[in-house]
Amino acid sequence: MSEDTGPVSPATDLSLRAGEPPARARNGSAWLVAILALAAIGACAYAVWRVHAFERGQAAAESALRAQLDARIDEIARGAEQRKRDVEGLRARVGDADSVNRSLREELLSLAERSRHLEDAIANLAEQRLGARDALAMNEAEFLLQQAKERLGLFRDAQAAIIAYRLADSALAAAEDPVFASVRQSIGAELQALEASRPVETRAALATLERLRGELAGMPQPRVATPSPATEPASRWRAFIDQFVRIRHGAQRDSFGDRDVALARSLCALDLRMAEAALFARDAEAWKSALQRARAGLESGFDVAAQPVRAALADLDRLAAAPLAPALPELGNALKELRNLRATRSLAQPPPPVPTSVPLPDAPAATGEDA
Repeated sequence: MSEDTGPVSPATDLSLRAGEPPARARNGSAWLVAILALAAIGACAYAVWRVHAFERGQAAAESALRAQLDARIDEIARGAEQRKRDVEGLRARVGDADSVNRSLREELLSLAERSRHLEDAIANLAEQRLGARDALAMNEAEFLLQQAKERLGLFRDAQAAIIAYRLADSALAAAEDPVFASVRQSIGAELQALEASRPVETRAALATLERLRGELAGMPQPRVATPSPATEPASRWRAFIDQFVRIRHGAQRDSFGDRDVALARSLCALDLRMAEAALFARDAEAWKSALQRARAGLESGFDVAAQPVRAALADLDRLAAAPLAPALPELGNALKELRNLRATRSLAQPPPPVPTSVPLPDAPAATGEDA
């Protein structure tokens, strides 16, 4: 091979001048460059591998950390749910405890109130004193109740018993002690039983009977029916015989209307007097019989078509329809309760103090001079 001899560069010229061969210099530079390139490529490859390995490790670490965080978050969420359930349970228990405490508090307050009332009642019973006004009201009520009971038992006068019971109730109502409320309730019950019997009012019945006796004098006489000449022809012999003898059938027997009017008035007045006596005696049978006889006397002895007679008959019917002696209730419960209350009060009061006896000084011994 022929060597190319061209123009020589100044570097070559210098190298040539230095005495180094140019081919060897070029070969060494090439190897150096190749080595450097391989080193750079290796470094780059190592760097790329390291970066890839670092990124893969970082991704694995991040995924592991993410899994740990998720597990931790799930655990915290489960713990939060459990805490929530525990808080709800505690809240329910606290609510139940509050309701129980409230009920216990109310029961304690009611027990305290009852204890206070009981203490007050015991104190009142222990220190109770019967005042003069209450004692007077109790005595008056007891007297009235006893009088009503005896009046009803002896004379069956329910109206007087009702008045006495009302007076006894008003007497106890004026008292200041509230313990008479139970006695007043018993009086009210017996008073209702008396009013339910509805007996005949004695005064009103007596006034009606007295008024009827006074009206007997002004009542008209009955109308005498004269025989008609057409139905009964006149006969001289019949008129002559009728002056001495009068013949009647059984249906035409003698009655009050055929007697003297004065006698009819006297008999009716006597029947009314007997009705008054039966009213005082509370004899129901005699009362009914006397009223029936008086009514029969009015019908037969006076003009029934007249207004005074009709009014008198209506009054007699009204008196006969009213029960004279109905089934009266048995009294005495209120009186018994009042006496028990008096006995309780007497036991509650302390006994009167016993006066202490003052010892009398000893009599001086008799001396000879006294003798």
